Amino acid sequence: MASSLPVPRSCVPPRKPKPERLLVAGVDEAGRGCLVGPVIAAAVILDPERPIAGLADSKTLWPETRRRLADRIRRDALAWSIGRAEPSEIDRLNILQASLLAMRRAVLGLDIVPDRVRVDGAQVPDLPMVVEAVVGGDGALAEISAASILAKVARDREMQVLDELAPGYGIGAHKGYPTSAHKQALERLGPAPWHRRSFRPVREV
Repeated sequence: MASSLPVPRSCVPPRKPKPERLLVAGVDEAGRGCLVGPVIAAAVILDPERPIAGLADSKTLWPETRRRLADRIRRDALAWSIGRAEPSEIDRLNILQASLLAMRRAVLGLDIVPDRVRVDGAQVPDLPMVVEAVVGGDGALAEISAASILAKVARDREMQVLDELAPGYGIGAHKGYPTSAHKQALERLGPAPWHRRSFRPVREV
């Protein structure tokens, strides 16, 4: 049975008064192609009065740079939130629908309701506001870059926890992606409780 690990859902639980300007939330996910663990999404509303230098697609940044920027985002953004879909939900829904579910949860967890949502990629979650799909948005739009960074840092931290709970798979190194070392560990040890049973390399063992 899949186990849920703690990831903070929002910076401040209560809803804040809505500023008198158009608010745009950026949304992205991390872990879609992994064999183990949840898919994690983030939603971020940046503060135009507190710009954050260096925002970019999280995949292009060094880990320490991502962590530093994640601290800035959590401190200086108007609002941020983390959403997730567990391995059991991924297996039941499929990874696309589970990713959209995690994105929806991230947006609905914001303590300020955005006027518009911009999502990295070609598919968008069902939300009660205007939603725009932006292919390559994680490298082009600051709000999506910020979401990309938060989602990646949150998931990488969770993979370090899973590495301790499921020793032998090397999760802390490959972060759950289907590397040769990960596949060899699966063949040797079988799946851990947090593996996604519907993914072929896991299903085959």
